Amino acid sequence: MTGPDLDDAAQPRANARSRRAHKPRPPLTALEERIGHSFGDPDLLTRALTHTSKASGRGGSYQRLEFLGDRVLGLAVADRLYGAFPEADEGDLSRRLAALVRRETCAAVAASWEVGPHLILGQGEVMGGGRRNQTILADVCEAILGAIYLDAGFDTARAVVETHFRPGEPTAAARGRDAKSALQEWAMGRSLPIPTYEVVERTGPDHAPRFRIAVQVEGLEPGLGDGTSKRIAEQAAARALMEREGIGASADAEPTETA
Repeated sequence: MTGPDLDDAAQPRANARSRRAHKPRPPLTALEERIGHSFGDPDLLTRALTHTSKASGRGGSYQRLEFLGDRVLGLAVADRLYGAFPEADEGDLSRRLAALVRRETCAAVAASWEVGPHLILGQGEVMGGGRRNQTILADVCEAILGAIYLDAGFDTARAVVETHFRPGEPTAAARGRDAKSALQEWAMGRSLPIPTYEVVERTGPDHAPRFRIAVQVEGLEPGLGDGTSKRIAEQAAARALMEREGIGASADAEPTETA
């Protein structure tokens, strides 16, 4: 009796997981409205939403569009900052740029677009929480910007960036520096080599990895940090070293750990 009872209890859970994994995606027109661009070539948007776990062939995922979108975002934000802050020096502009193009910001923009239900993921990624994974969301945000650039040109992509990445609003750059930037500036101010970062441990499955990273500054014991992406772990490592050594003020907002 025990075997069948266990099987019967497990089956509803399996069926529920299967339904979630195969839930129909909402129409792309809703996503286009939130982004603020209607695609002349919808295939570009589809590709920007396609994870490698579901891609057919090397060029079928968002990776190439992500590469392009990263450059589009950087130029659009730099251009906007240059005009918005005419009195700012290079260091201030660089810090504001870093805050606005960081992966956490891109992930937040993708979340505001509600891209999660539209993502095209393999079943393993779906079951592993891929629709909420901050790394995937950040990558897709950049890929969408790359797709907009190919679909309608730089001016249209820049308009989308200006709508959703707002340099005039308070950011980490306005409050202070992120931990990595602060540590680097501290080291450079003392004529020390730029801090180096090394992955000392990687755990977890491919769809939900976790990293432990060590940051090394000449003359100091390494600082260690953990995170669900290398960037998050690097920030945590830099922050840990600074807090231990009493370097500067506390870093700005804690890195997002949402998977």
